[in-house]
Amino acid sequence: MDMISLAHAAVVPVILANLALLASSRLVTCIRLVALQGAVISVTPLIFESGPLTVHTAVLCAVALGLKGVVFPLLLHRTLRRVVVRHEIEPYLGYPLSILLGILGLLASLWLAGRLGVPAGSYRSFAAAFAAILTGLLLIVTRKKAFTQVMGYLTAENGIFLLTAVLAPGGPLFIELAILLDVFVAVFVMGIAIHHINRQFDCIDTDRFCSLKD
Repeated sequence: MDMISLAHAAVVPVILANLALLASSRLVTCIRLVALQGAVISVTPLIFESGPLTVHTAVLCAVALGLKGVVFPLLLHRTLRRVVVRHEIEPYLGYPLSILLGILGLLASLWLAGRLGVPAGSYRSFAAAFAAILTGLLLIVTRKKAFTQVMGYLTAENGIFLLTAVLAPGGPLFIELAILLDVFVAVFVMGIAIHHINRQFDCIDTDRFCSLKD
């Protein structure tokens, strides 16, 4: 299998994970989907590496795989065990309409890739990356649970990571590692915030913030 076929095959689980995240109400399932998507995306720099494998790319893939595929899911499972919520109930936008918007976002991403003249070898990967960013933003604005919004944040970051691998393979290592470190800190802090929100309100619905008074 050549690299173009491998790149096309790699985006299939990314796209399926996007749609499954929009369709799922189970928070445990969402964690597994984001972890699977992150693990697949972590190795994409190896596919888009134009020359022989470098230490830079190998280190980046190893760190990204460790964080996205292992550390983030463990932190999220640990947070989920501390709260009593297991499902996203009554989101702002229903699941069928969310899936429809996800498909429209994918079609818009394919159209944008064509308009920007993305090379054929990167065309589908670019569209999948942009669709993942849109899916993450959709989860953030249409879900009530703070936990699901964290899933949206991680999905969008997965899309940004894939977009970087497509558009700038072999970019500066320290910048990419710094971004991953920022995401790690953000997930850690958000886990603590969700725990305290649950203690304060006995739920993790962000719309309860409207009841806060000075």
